[in-house]
Amino acid sequence: MNIRASAKSFPSGRDGFIVVAVLWIMAAFATLALIYSSYVAQSAVALRESDDVVQTEALITSSLELVAYQLSSPAAEQRPTHGAFRFRMGGADVAVEFLTEAARIDLNSASKELIGGLFAVLGAEPRAADQYADRVIGWRARPKPNVTDDSEDSIYRTAGLPYYPRRAPFNHVSELWLVQGLPPALVERALPFVTIYSGKAEVDVVEAPPEVIAALPGMTPAKLNAFLTQRETLTADPQLVADALGKEPKGATTKGSEAVRVRTHIAFDDARRAVADIVIVPGGSGGEPLRVLSWQSDIDATGGTGVSASGG
Repeated sequence: MNIRASAKSFPSGRDGFIVVAVLWIMAAFATLALIYSSYVAQSAVALRESDDVVQTEALITSSLELVAYQLSSPAAEQRPTHGAFRFRMGGADVAVEFLTEAARIDLNSASKELIGGLFAVLGAEPRAADQYADRVIGWRARPKPNVTDDSEDSIYRTAGLPYYPRRAPFNHVSELWLVQGLPPALVERALPFVTIYSGKAEVDVVEAPPEVIAALPGMTPAKLNAFLTQRETLTADPQLVADALGKEPKGATTKGSEAVRVRTHIAFDDARRAVADIVIVPGGSGGEPLRVLSWQSDIDATGGTGVSASGG
């Protein structure tokens, strides 16, 4: 009797198989639960990042529309060429600055002297700056008709580059990186002072930074310092500006461009940060308040994600 009872206390082979199968199924369910929880967590992060992007773009769009409103005067001469303001919306503080794009040198319209002057101001030797300006002009200049061996193309071919100059207007200021012979450090220094959206051969000296004014043909350090000292007290009167510059300045104007660069700084209450640099033209087609020419933005991922769009 005791022996039979002891034997019955052990599971049969079939019962042991069932127990093992149940344990495998439980392990599989646990694995699936772990995978699902990981998926849910990742989805939550993705949704949070998507919400961050949507909220940031909404705030940037609001800042652009407010700038467009300030520039909505039908008379071009009454539109401000610069400005700044702040507002609060959606749990964020937003600081906005805007400046005419004529404060920069237009790579497609400026003279060789003005472009070379900028390179010289930024550290290039005068002779080298002149050669660099030649390459910029060569990049944008249309090829001469009936010329089979283009000298500008041959410069790139001799350098072993896998491309030729565009021979058309710059599509983006970053094309400066591709212009043959320009030192990368010089290109990096030049980018904050150039544009493709001004459409003017001249620069607005009332708004331009000192580096751009120093690039004007015939400008000297003494004349530059004298002009900068007086500039804040000057109006946009061309004659007053010309007098302050010492003589009729070549490449200088007191008029802004239609294109305006808007810089938006967003500080969220949860410590996230976002910065946008956007070029617009007020009064878009179809009754829209503005037309976007270039859009570059990012979110400082203290708790967010990066966002960027192509620009110029």
